[in-house]
Amino acid sequence: MSDSSEDGPTYHYTFDPSLQDPVYDVVETIADLEGVEVDELPSVHETVDGMVDNVFSNPPAPEAQVEVSFTYAGYRIRLHQDGNATFIKVA
Repeated sequence: MSDSSEDGPTYHYTFDPSLQDPVYDVVETIADLEGVEVDELPSVHETVDGMVDNVFSNPPAPEAQVEVSFTYAGYRIRLHQDGNATFIKVA
């Protein structure tokens, strides 16, 4: 799904963190959006340094509604602990 914002298009996705590493889902999604291969993107681990893994490997109570935001490969990304994600294209 796509919306538009001041920065650029906004895309909404839902990931299942129990099936695959959410960091890989992020990289795979951006590769699809940009029409490139995953290995053409910069290392996401240099950007988030395990932060995303910590939220999903040992999540807090659902009531905490934890959200992680970061910029990677030209997108502002918000990942929610429930697996919902928003990607906003930035300059």
